[in-house]
Amino acid sequence: MLRMDQVHVIRHKVLVEGLSQRAVAEQLGVSRNTVRKYVTEPEPVHRRKAQRGRPVLEKVRPRLDELLEEWSQRTTPKQRVTGSRLHRQLREEGYEVGLSTVRAYFREHRRRKAEVFVPLVHRAGDEGQVDFFEVTVEVEGERCKRWMFVLRLMYSGRDFAWLYERCDQVSFFDGHVRAFAHLGGVPTRCVYDNLSPAVRKVMYPGRKLTTRFMALASHYLFEPCFARPGTGHDKGGVESRGKAIRYQHLVPIPRGASLVQVAAELLAALDAQTNTKKDTEGRTVAERFAEEQPLMRELPKRAFEPRLAVPSTVNAKALVSYGGATYSVPSHWKSLDVMAYVGPTDIRFVCRDEIVARARVSRRQKNIQYVDYLDELSRKPQAVRQVAPELLSALSAPFTELWSLLEKTHGGRQAGRIFAKVLGAIVEHGERAVSEALRKALDSGQGHLLELGALVRQPLPPAIEVPEPLREYIIEAARAADFDWLLAQDQEVTP
Repeated sequence: MLRMDQVHVIRHKVLVEGLSQRAVAEQLGVSRNTVRKYVTEPEPVHRRKAQRGRPVLEKVRPRLDELLEEWSQRTTPKQRVTGSRLHRQLREEGYEVGLSTVRAYFREHRRRKAEVFVPLVHRAGDEGQVDFFEVTVEVEGERCKRWMFVLRLMYSGRDFAWLYERCDQVSFFDGHVRAFAHLGGVPTRCVYDNLSPAVRKVMYPGRKLTTRFMALASHYLFEPCFARPGTGHDKGGVESRGKAIRYQHLVPIPRGASLVQVAAELLAALDAQTNTKKDTEGRTVAERFAEEQPLMRELPKRAFEPRLAVPSTVNAKALVSYGGATYSVPSHWKSLDVMAYVGPTDIRFVCRDEIVARARVSRRQKNIQYVDYLDELSRKPQAVRQVAPELLSALSAPFTELWSLLEKTHGGRQAGRIFAKVLGAIVEHGERAVSEALRKALDSGQGHLLELGALVRQPLPPAIEVPEPLREYIIEAARAADFDWLLAQDQEVTP
């Protein structure tokens, strides 16, 4: 097929200059048939040739369709059907067919089966897409894998991201609470894949949701929507944005003293980007979000509590187990029932109006705080010696200095006995009072038991002033109501 400039030359020489078609063909080095065609047709015309018969393909087509139907339920995205595999199967069954023929038919089969994606319209305040992404960060010099929660508003392109140690239900809920508070509103719909924190069972086309997720949706009054299983492009906005955040903000691998610090820096970078990132119309994300935010649902007066309440029991060692990890609680809680409120980074244990918090640890790990066993350690000097490093890490500096002094002066065995008495003083008077007394003793150079009893002894409370009407009464035994009655009487009444 000739180019249009070549067609123009042919037509000009024949129709304007008056040359014969033979002369033009010889002059330009083309066929006379070509010259004749373009003289009568000013533009190239594509003519579809008649389809040739394909007897070999027609012979194997039924078997190809049978194989494709049979194998469709026996494949995965990473173990999928190929044209070469189909060709080998046909050859093993005795069919004489070429590889190119099978590949061409399979290529056309995939084209017919391919999904057509409908271009969608995202309206202000209507849709947010949510997902988790695995990322790598460096915390306290150690490189580790963590999870990034991302919520993306599809109209404005505003993003919220936060980092978590786990991809569990508590982190999932905490991400929603943080995102809605940060954005100052709630989208009408939130789109998810079928992740376990939200979906208990896929009953296509419906879903059986977890109780806690239904409570979250009811609290913020948004409509949960779910992508089809195995089709991440149903929420392609957050899928592509999660990948972009990793490339734009997590390269090189971010470092920080804590995961919270790294997460806060990531969120600050995303917020700063809203003023520079523009859409095809030239509007920034911040400008579009200013239009979208008033159309979002208002936040409830009270935020949703993302912590998971789990009843548990303390064993005889004052230990509680959750998620395969072990945590210590105050020793006087032994054999009692407790309620554990599990958060993304810590667990709050509640027992008889007492509350203690412990940092969450991984499965098969232990979080033992030996300050929970001070009463027992005050009676077990050898145990004090055995757990001294772990115990001292939870106490203030004066206790570490005292232990070093006792070990140096008396040796480990006697140091444990003396330090057990100090722990008894902590149980009786409190760590702060003993620490202050210990600091005074160390500063004054006292190297024995430091006379802690005298130093931590609290002064008696000041005398209580008795009201004038009651001073002349002598009460051997009474109730509080009796004094209330006396105070109400006339002050001139005499005994």
